[in-house]
Amino acid sequence: MTCDTHDIPQLELETVIGFNGRVCAGLRVHPDREHLIYPLGCTVIVKNIKDGKQDFLHGHTNNVSCIAVSKSGRYIATGQVNFMGFKADIIIWDYAQKAIHARQQLHKAKVEALSFSPNDTYLVSLGGQDDGSIVVWDVETKQAICGSPASAQSSGLCFTVQYSNTNDNVFVSAGSGTLRVWELDLVNRKIRPTECQTGKLKRTVKCVEISHDDEFIFCGTLTGDIMKVNMKKGLLNACGPVKKKYRLGANALKILKSGDLLVGSGDGLFTLCSATNFKTLNEVQLEKGVTSIALRGEGQQFYVGTEAAQIYRIGYDDFKAELISTSHSCAVKDVAIPFGTSELFATCSTDDIRLWHVNKPKEVLRIIIPNMTCNALDFMVDGHSIISGWNDGKIRIFGPESGRLMHIINNAHRQGVSAIAGTRDCRRIISGGEEGEVRVWELLPSSHRLVEVMKQHKAAVTCIHVKSDDRECVTSSSDGSCIFWDLVQFVSIKMVLANTMCRTVCYHPEEFHIITCGTDRKIGYWDVSEGWPIRELEASKSGAINAVHITQDGKYFVSGGDDRLVKVWDYMEGCVTHVGVAHSGSITSVKICMNSRTLVSTSADGAILRWKFPHPPSS
Repeated sequence: MTCDTHDIPQLELETVIGFNGRVCAGLRVHPDREHLIYPLGCTVIVKNIKDGKQDFLHGHTNNVSCIAVSKSGRYIATGQVNFMGFKADIIIWDYAQKAIHARQQLHKAKVEALSFSPNDTYLVSLGGQDDGSIVVWDVETKQAICGSPASAQSSGLCFTVQYSNTNDNVFVSAGSGTLRVWELDLVNRKIRPTECQTGKLKRTVKCVEISHDDEFIFCGTLTGDIMKVNMKKGLLNACGPVKKKYRLGANALKILKSGDLLVGSGDGLFTLCSATNFKTLNEVQLEKGVTSIALRGEGQQFYVGTEAAQIYRIGYDDFKAELISTSHSCAVKDVAIPFGTSELFATCSTDDIRLWHVNKPKEVLRIIIPNMTCNALDFMVDGHSIISGWNDGKIRIFGPESGRLMHIINNAHRQGVSAIAGTRDCRRIISGGEEGEVRVWELLPSSHRLVEVMKQHKAAVTCIHVKSDDRECVTSSSDGSCIFWDLVQFVSIKMVLANTMCRTVCYHPEEFHIITCGTDRKIGYWDVSEGWPIRELEASKSGAINAVHITQDGKYFVSGGDDRLVKVWDYMEGCVTHVGVAHSGSITSVKICMNSRTLVSTSADGAILRWKFPHPPSS
């Protein structure tokens, strides 16, 4: 059975948690001083600073790689990456309408950087490594005026462009061993470069800022110093700091009205320094490398984005960092919702587990295990613990309020724990491993006991679902099988096989059916008592289905997969009732809250999306 998703109502998106902190200069403050603009996957988010309300700009087909905001605030420009051999889009957005003003395609594979001219007349774009060209666009006519190779053949790659603050015909480009001032000749439709002379000083420039009067160019370099170049003469004026360079490079620069510099380094140090001698005036240490600095207004307040997908607000006077936004910087592996409540949910990823409040997109708790990946997690029914499976083969049990490590099961699985579930009586844990084994653990007051090892799967266990009476469970595996296990006798009761790598299995609340999903793009209904297939739904036209979850009343279920679509299905009719279009990466997990009012989905780009569930719960 198939179900066409054309003309189907869309899910209402309530909140997006996520920020791609790896995009250089990806965090911007709109000139209205009320909105932050930043990328997440192929989506651009416009967030109100005061009330947190979000607008979403959808139009890119792949991850956003750069952002520029015009001085007037009328336009936003965004570029993306694309696959080798394909053109990468540039989109100019009308900010007021939150709509596409123009879409342009000339650069191959990636758009590296963008910058608007001071009067919003032109946009200059820089192609990536596979393109290497600079193009000037007319914003009003939406046409390309001219283009040129970004750097000379004797120079390296170009990484950034920055328009003059006073002249629509002048901009600067910089990169590995190259620093050029360009002048636009509109009559002859040409751009002409002038090489800046830095003498014996050879640097790879990562970011560029131009002083407000266009007298000097400041260049943050990979070696951790800052070059100050006279823009008119094209000559090096100064370079510093001499003694204490910025570790892992000067990644981000901003010039204040006072003339002083804000510098963000690759090791997370955020510094206010003098533009004349580069002496440090103030500093604060942040988590991981700084990639973006955005000024609000005259520069009394600034926002800083880091590689850890975190956004800080820092005041000029006290120079104290306030963490205002957190999110995962790697793929979210799993999401879990506590039994009997709809106020909290937990997610896991590389290095950590995070607990979130449903109604406020704010991190409540973070549990960090450095250099490890949490593959699966679950809440015990009594709400007293979070159980989690990790790629180092350990099961870790944490307190949900304190985040304290309460217990650890070492060597739970040889090749890593890939799936986990707790029983209703909170006395046992069922775990699945990458090697295909299913293990039953009994929790004792201060220790644990391995009760049984069940071997029948030939590949990684991907999901475990325990029956409400704790006497049976069902497990799915990448080998295409789902096995029903007797948790009293510890034997397999029956097996169902499909021509797929099974990703998720889920009991219907009445426990007479299970539903499965996998790489064959299908959702299967199976009879529990006989193990027979009942129905098969064509759930996606492209890509695997990675997750399914059923409402408490069993009337609806939700699915998500590599096609980046969240779909709500009528269980009996087998048809899609609503579709959610907002994810930029493959969907890794979906969960419906206990009260069937909120749906949470996660994806491989680190995003967590909260949707309004369209069907009210049964009375």
